[in-house]
Amino acid sequence: MLSRIAESLFWIGRYLERAEDTCRILEVHIQLLLEDPSVDQEESATTLLTVMGAPVVETPDSAEVLRALCYDETSPCSVISAVAGAREAARRARETVSTEMWESINTTWNSVKGGRLPRMRPAAAFKHVRERCAVISGTADQTMSHDEGWHFLMLGRSIERIDMTARMISTAASTSGASAWHNVLRGCGADHAFVRTYGGVTSDKDAAEFLLLDRLFPRSVVYTLYAAETALRDLDRHEQRVGFPDDAQRLLGNARASLEFSPTDQLLVALPERMSAIQRMCNQVSEAVTDRYFTGAQAASWKEGN
Repeated sequence: MLSRIAESLFWIGRYLERAEDTCRILEVHIQLLLEDPSVDQEESATTLLTVMGAPVVETPDSAEVLRALCYDETSPCSVISAVAGAREAARRARETVSTEMWESINTTWNSVKGGRLPRMRPAAAFKHVRERCAVISGTADQTMSHDEGWHFLMLGRSIERIDMTARMISTAASTSGASAWHNVLRGCGADHAFVRTYGGVTSDKDAAEFLLLDRLFPRSVVYTLYAAETALRDLDRHEQRVGFPDDAQRLLGNARASLEFSPTDQLLVALPERMSAIQRMCNQVSEAVTDRYFTGAQAASWKEGN
């Protein structure tokens, strides 16, 4: 596969996941402010902007959070910027992306461009973007051949999901509100699965354990690390009897092992710092994948978040 096409598919996966998960994070933020009056809005906004890698202005509020992370087309970590990036990447890979998938991405971009997104109520805007991303993912699953291009798409989505889930966990670990973890579970779409697994009596440790370590929930960090490793193995069919020569596979495997084999009673200790390490690992994996598969691709200005 051409490195240009592979890179475009990789970034389609990342951009779509970034748009969806940023909406989920914003939903958690707004819901927390509504449910817990004791939360300091300025401190919460500052923490969220910092976690998301957005510039922090003096005395930020919810309006600034929405502008920077949702509506601002010049902000590399905004929802609308991610949707635009997905469309541009799909345009570069039109010969590989199915017609139905291209139409889904293009329809999504047309529904949010030109100031349409800010005119919606925030809750409606978040729901719209999440549902459109789900439609695109489902369309890709059903209309693309599950070949190398598909594996690059899944690899990009998995890396971005690991990164964004780590950011969501960081927001909960850095917030003193009583409902912080519950809102993060809802933001990850994990509330129902979590209650089924743990029952009614739960704790912060249980929520962190589920989002980090559960091997059956598709948005947990460990599950998604497995998914990224699987995509890399499928891209490299050569059987390796000894070790892992691929830097990206080593990074992912080390991160997964450090989570799975760490004592669960120490799960909440220095959690924000551990999540920051996970985010740095994602950046390193992305760089390793780029060096191995995309070197020589036509230069492009990707709107990467921090």
